[in-house]
Amino acid sequence: MRILSWAYLVLLFLFILLPVGALVVFSFQDGRLPVPPFKGFTLEWYARVIADRDLMAALWNSFLVAFGSSALALVLGFLAASGLARVALPGSVLLRGLLIAPMTVSYLIIALGLLQVFNAVGVRPSLLATGIGHVVINLPLCFSIIYAAMGEHQRNALRAARDLGAREWQVLALISAPMLAPALAAAFFLSVTFSWDEFIIAFLLTRFDVTLPVEIWSMLRSGLSPATNAIGSLVFLVSVAVVVTLEFTLFRKSRS
Repeated sequence: MRILSWAYLVLLFLFILLPVGALVVFSFQDGRLPVPPFKGFTLEWYARVIADRDLMAALWNSFLVAFGSSALALVLGFLAASGLARVALPGSVLLRGLLIAPMTVSYLIIALGLLQVFNAVGVRPSLLATGIGHVVINLPLCFSIIYAAMGEHQRNALRAARDLGAREWQVLALISAPMLAPALAAAFFLSVTFSWDEFIIAFLLTRFDVTLPVEIWSMLRSGLSPATNAIGSLVFLVSVAVVVTLEFTLFRKSRS
């Protein structure tokens, strides 16, 4: 039974990581197509990616949109979760349902709706418009994670802090936020991941200053290239570095 369990685990990881492994391997392909057979090792494509100004600008735009929209979605989701957890309002179940409803709607529908709203109010396609769209799709995620992490022990601690004279901002910043640090970190970095990979909203709500997925899509229109694999490998490396850093810092401290 133990051998079967290990075999299943190995097959599971191979199934999950095989596409990423192929992406990384063929980013070093000494040829113009990232397809088998592997013709040799080269760093040419990484050099081209780093030297490409449009690509680096799109990378920076993705950083701005992902971290900015995720931070705003985290703050709004935290405040909404704290409010609904503290006060039992009439129809609070309906309010929670409305807050998480965008998670069940296609990104294409949300993007088309936002495009019509922005056209009506005179907001042109831009990184700001894309950031607002990403707040719309990430706020329900942040709210769901944070609200689910609010147990009765935390509510008791917040009541005790208020009884001792703490102001509301002190309760939120000094008591609630530290107790919810793992949930806040999980919500933030999941939002960053979704915003980083999102294409449809970014494609419809940007014009000249595009994000990385839109730039990669424009590159793919001219055909496959190991350069796109190199971009994916760099993004994967950054994601792994973030996860490892969190595991050895914040998450380990919370468990101890």
